[in-house]
Amino acid sequence: MNKIRFYALANCVWCRKTRQHLKDFKVKYELIEVDKLAEKEKVKAFNEMRKYNPHKSFPTLVFEGDAVVVGFKPDEIRAALNK
Repeated sequence: MNKIRFYALANCVWCRKTRQHLKDFKVKYELIEVDKLAEKEKVKAFNEMRKYNPHKSFPTLVFEGDAVVVGFKPDEIRAALNK
């Protein structure tokens, strides 16, 4: 199973759709809701996310092996999951 780091915003509709898509595949992931973090952790999360997505847009999924999907892109997510 792939390890996934999922950068999201709590009220982002595309993040919710992505979360549901992962749930449909029964995939486990590390969820980082950036807007719910304390300021220091938020800065750290943005700096980490910037390595994979310089635009810092949401959702951003980082898969083990450094595959990255930015935005709600079901086909790319399935490809990264090998589904």
